[in-house]
Amino acid sequence: MMRSQMPGVRRQPYCMIALAIVLGSCTPLLAQTPDAAYRAEFQKWQQEQVKDLKDNWLPLIGLFWLKEGENTFGSAKGSAIELPASSAPARAGVVVRKGKEVAIKVADGAKVTTNGKPVREAKLVASPPGPPTVLELGSLRMFVVQRGNRFALRVKDMRNPAINEFKGLQTYPLNQAYIVTADFVAAKDKTMGLTDVLGDVRQVPVPGEVRFRLNGQELRLTPIEGENGTLFFTFSDLTRKKDTYPGGRFLGAPAPKNGKVVLDFNKAYSPPCAWTPYATCPLPPKQNQLQVEIPAGEKYAGHH
Repeated sequence: MMRSQMPGVRRQPYCMIALAIVLGSCTPLLAQTPDAAYRAEFQKWQQEQVKDLKDNWLPLIGLFWLKEGENTFGSAKGSAIELPASSAPARAGVVVRKGKEVAIKVADGAKVTTNGKPVREAKLVASPPGPPTVLELGSLRMFVVQRGNRFALRVKDMRNPAINEFKGLQTYPLNQAYIVTADFVAAKDKTMGLTDVLGDVRQVPVPGEVRFRLNGQELRLTPIEGENGTLFFTFSDLTRKKDTYPGGRFLGAPAPKNGKVVLDFNKAYSPPCAWTPYATCPLPPKQNQLQVEIPAGEKYAGHH
């Protein structure tokens, strides 16, 4: 699963995980070098992560909250949505919000397109509920996101220097000891409150709980459901104090099978907020902050 496919980032705005119960003393795991097949599969997965970053998160240059009524956009100083002069005319038009409806009116002479077709006036679909209407203006890509009762125009510049300045992902050495098979205990009509970096809280359904043993500890995590029955977690552990993103990490897992699910912590990764201030990520609630170290997956040092 990639950052842009996370429940809570594009399709469903928020997703989150769970809690840990410490039952025993911590015993560090011995390194288990993965075989060639696993290394090749991991490299392919990581390449997809890098592509996702370069396509969706490193290009971000702004998140502009829309007020009710007209919001001017263009490169002119004082525009509600101020865009780079290299890609936008001084006055490109207005984004109009009326309650939960958002539309665009393009100024004469401005070349705004969607799906390659010129746009003069159009209603804009926000994300969520569906794939958003993407507006193109020079090297800029703009679309509306909804967060709670608020709407914002998120802006990407496909020439943003951050894309070329990207130095690659830093990770812990691959260690098969951090691939664990967990028990999945299904739940019915269970929800969990999630708080994001904006302070918004929402209740989301969760499919159950996973239970596993790691570093001599009995741990539990609560996922939400991803696409096609897969599981999605957000968590933090004690590596956040030195190596990993302090705001937590994300982890995807395949759909449970016969009451079991495989958790590969080598594929734990930083949320988009580790890379850009223009993302709106969920934060691990207090009960989701694991009091053990999980030295596997993506590190945070060097992101900025």
